[in-house]
Amino acid sequence: MREKYIYTRPAEIEANSMKIIEAEMEERSIKCPEDRLAVVRRVIHTTADFDYGENLKFTDEAVAKATDRLLKGSATIITDTNMALSGISKPALEKLDAKAICYMADPEIMKEAREKKTTRAYASMKKAAEEYPDGIFVSGNAPTALIALSEMIREGLKPSLIVGVPVGFVNVVESKEEVFDVCREHGIPAIVAFGRKGGSNVAAAICNALMYGALDTTDPSKRTW
Repeated sequence: MREKYIYTRPAEIEANSMKIIEAEMEERSIKCPEDRLAVVRRVIHTTADFDYGENLKFTDEAVAKATDRLLKGSATIITDTNMALSGISKPALEKLDAKAICYMADPEIMKEAREKKTTRAYASMKKAAEEYPDGIFVSGNAPTALIALSEMIREGLKPSLIVGVPVGFVNVVESKEEVFDVCREHGIPAIVAFGRKGGSNVAAAICNALMYGALDTTDPSKRTW
């Protein structure tokens, strides 16, 4: 039985939450390699859903490669929703000299999607790939974003990372499996939530976990979140 205590300080709340998560992961026999633990733990922290301990899949060295890119500076994170964009830590972006963008509300993207009879997510990823070919591409909502990325990777696109965690019922499972296989085949780092679960909050949590981890490798004492 856990001690009954009301935590009020943000850092204390988060630290205790992470301890509870790790303890429950052990109780549930959820095994996670050390290099992936921070990402898995933060997604569980965001969702209170321990299924992510099993369904989050990583290509080899995905976390290490994403960390290296973030530490080089000037990284660009492209999201498929403004909700995911809003959830990405602005202090962490600033400390890493990185930026996060979303083209979903861009009038040009809306026009192109209408004319080509595709989704805004598909069109926005095409546009972003032209402008930021080594970007970190993040999908928390639209399977068509992953379909676009899979096509472009086959054509030679070399993004720094793909985060594929759209939620839903149509094309979701298939697009995740597809992009993961394509990334693995072409040596592109990827983090994908297999199955139907996901969402913009999960996408943002993964980005934040990666950024926090990158910053912790430089000077953990300066962490302010």
